[in-house]
Amino acid sequence: MSDLPFGFRPEDDDENKKANDPGGTGPTDPLSGLFGMMGAGGPQGNPDLGQMLQQIGKMLSWSGGPVNWDLANSAARDVVAAGGDRSVSQSERREVDDAFRLAETWLDDATTFPATGGSPRTWSRAEWVEGTQAAWRGLVEPVAARVAEAMGKSLPPEMAQAAGPLVGMLQQVGVSMWGAQVGQSIGTLAGEVCGASDIGVPLAEGHPALLPANVRAFGEGLGVDARDVTLYLALREAAYVRLYAHAPWLRSHIVSLIEEYSRHVSVDTEAIESKMRDIDPANPEALQEALQGGLFDMDNTPEQKAALDRLELALAQVEGWVDEVVTQATEARLPSASALRESVRRRRAAGGPAEQTFATLVGLQLRPRRLREAASFWAAAREKRGPAGRDALWAHPDLMPSSEDLTDPEAFFTRDDAIDVSDLERAFDARAESDEKDDEPPSEDDQR
Repeated sequence: MSDLPFGFRPEDDDENKKANDPGGTGPTDPLSGLFGMMGAGGPQGNPDLGQMLQQIGKMLSWSGGPVNWDLANSAARDVVAAGGDRSVSQSERREVDDAFRLAETWLDDATTFPATGGSPRTWSRAEWVEGTQAAWRGLVEPVAARVAEAMGKSLPPEMAQAAGPLVGMLQQVGVSMWGAQVGQSIGTLAGEVCGASDIGVPLAEGHPALLPANVRAFGEGLGVDARDVTLYLALREAAYVRLYAHAPWLRSHIVSLIEEYSRHVSVDTEAIESKMRDIDPANPEALQEALQGGLFDMDNTPEQKAALDRLELALAQVEGWVDEVVTQATEARLPSASALRESVRRRRAAGGPAEQTFATLVGLQLRPRRLREAASFWAAAREKRGPAGRDALWAHPDLMPSSEDLTDPEAFFTRDDAIDVSDLERAFDARAESDEKDDEPPSEDDQR
């Protein structure tokens, strides 16, 4: 699995070439697609100049940030269309709505976090691409922006002046390259995810969501009734939404860890300078070869690895809590829950959508061992303090368990016995109310 972020790739080996060229007709990676238009042939094998110039114009005219989201959306839809997609039927919508209604009822008994009231979404794969695009911006752009900044500062002034327009072209190519790879990754995810929270962060703005086609694919071969599969996955979706709604610091905390990673991006300027000397500005194929041959390759710094460790911990804490709460909600109610739980865990262990997405995005690989330890920690928290005490730990990031605490929950609770978590939660609530009052305009009495 790659440890390079979006837009970065290692030197091609035989395995990568086979993956990119399964039919033996040429590479299919996003970067090759961008530049393949340079030699694209029409019906008689001649270049379609009009189409080529139109595509180049779209690629180089983006001015909306470090990722060409128009290109990303188009690439994602192309991937979805190539894999097959169909509209959601009315009967599927009713089934999903019924599953979420029952899931919310069961969760009321398993957690103190109430339902958010967000109406569920029943999406096709194309609708999932469209419905999650806004959330992807916050997750992808911090790294892309920092890389673009690092690239802009990587060339010596004299070289940047000599290269002239080529530097600007490279920057625009980088923006398009990120857009193409982000789009392909999102499109691939759309064919695999069962809902809007498979990566550990809800992507549907407070609404739980399921994709019936992918839910069916997940349940194939499990020997479990299809309605049980839908209900179990609806429980997980609804649990994620409740958690993020009632721990408002959580999403910004995860995004801040991604931003912290991006702040320490470093670029090998010597390698760039060496390869730039060999690029012929009039030869797009030479530029493509340089980009594919490691022009943008980089290694994680110690600071980045530390940020990744903290991000891995945060996502494991989230996943473990959802696992524990859903287990409680289904106990004595859904006999197939244990089998479905193991299927979800095996999916994680095999490198499911969440692990693959974050590995591509920021070099992170979620280790199944962390997830199991986190689930065990939250189960221990419930046994020690009840559901209310377990959930109260989400009141503030300072209350959360460390990586060592996941390994030894008993030490965590022994250490915290002197702390009344409910008192802390009330203190945080009081502080929040005080902050709200500070933001209000002064009354007439205060002014006098």
